[in-house]
Amino acid sequence: MQNPANTPWPRPGVAWYAVGVLFIAFILSFIARLILSLLVPSLKMPAEQGGLGLSDADIGVLQGPGFVLFYAIVGIFIGRLADRYSRRGIISAGIGTWSLMTVACGLAGSFNQLLGARVGVGIGQSALSPAAYSMIADLFPRDRLGRALGVYQAGGLIGTGLAFLVGGLVIRAVSTSAGVTLPLVGQVAGWQFAFIAVGLPGLLVALLLWTLPEPARRTAGPAGAALSLGAVFGYVFGRWRVYWLHYLGFALLAMPYTIIAAWAPVLFQRVHGYTPPEAGLNLGAILLVASPLGVLAGGFLADRLQQRGQRDAALRVGIGTALVLLPASLAATLATDGTLAIALFAPFVFCASLSLAMPPAALQVVTPGPLRAQVSAIWLLVLNLITGLVGALGVGLLNDFLFASDAAIGKSMALLCAVSLPLAALILWRALPAFRAAAAEQAAA
Repeated sequence: MQNPANTPWPRPGVAWYAVGVLFIAFILSFIARLILSLLVPSLKMPAEQGGLGLSDADIGVLQGPGFVLFYAIVGIFIGRLADRYSRRGIISAGIGTWSLMTVACGLAGSFNQLLGARVGVGIGQSALSPAAYSMIADLFPRDRLGRALGVYQAGGLIGTGLAFLVGGLVIRAVSTSAGVTLPLVGQVAGWQFAFIAVGLPGLLVALLLWTLPEPARRTAGPAGAALSLGAVFGYVFGRWRVYWLHYLGFALLAMPYTIIAAWAPVLFQRVHGYTPPEAGLNLGAILLVASPLGVLAGGFLADRLQQRGQRDAALRVGIGTALVLLPASLAATLATDGTLAIALFAPFVFCASLSLAMPPAALQVVTPGPLRAQVSAIWLLVLNLITGLVGALGVGLLNDFLFASDAAIGKSMALLCAVSLPLAALILWRALPAFRAAAAEQAAA
């Protein structure tokens, strides 16, 4: 019987086609996830004016626990399925689910209905990345895996920028009317149409997934399909200096990017006087340019460190990112002039993007093959719980209950960055020796 580890790798054209489709899916996932942040003014308007009368804390719930709790927890179980069954089918079902639930957000008539639809978006999106990481790792040999994962991760960065650009254009297109009339639905407000418009294209991508190959699994190490969920967690906890310091450090390091995605449009509208389309178009342009440049620069730096024999290159890039990101985040969020703030957000976004491709790439080289999707799902659990509950929700809570002022949104953002980034650097520094040893162990396996 042939050893799956010796199965020939797919042709490069086939492998890169699969990455391209997953890249598009990742873009759409971020557009569906982040469109809400541009619609905050409309959602806060009273019902008689076409809104839902929400508070900042309500918005924080919708962007934080309303999305990430189910995204993160369900992702653990979907990761187990992805280590056993068709990853292509799992991703396709997830895309269809989040697309329909995004449309349902546009049909919501109350906070509870919108919250229920956001939960559905989170459940659907939890199917994408754990299965995608596992698929890509079985499509590319290790010496090309970093580039392939980098391209996939860039989909999230581009998706963030497009969420603001597309959202800004849609809002501008419907802002001159009281609403839009849709077949079968009838009259909807502009914010409702925005949700519907960004949700429908995902249904086509769900069908496109079925043109992808299901790559052969390359088993090495413990049989992941045979391990119970408790055994998987036991494996991860038994190597806590490798996994949990990685998880916590990189999750705290991702906090500023989460804050940008969730609250930067609100900052520019409230503090600097931008309209929602202006905020979306300006921030979208910055994100589309600065984010890919940042993630490419971080990948280039990690490659150079790897070439010098530093197996912990990903963590070193993370530590350096935290050090340069702290002053960049404070300068951008506390600026009082709108033009200066836009200028400062470019380096802020660039620095926040430097380490974004590091966590999944690092996990692939310290984890046995059959456990990759489940270990990645645990990473996404920690990432989204910390960034969603502390980042997205934390800004809303600080603004409502500590600063008690809509105009203090920049202070809330700055405070969370000032706490999270030094902690991230310290935790990743503590992880360096164990990570080096684990990377050497897997390289020799």
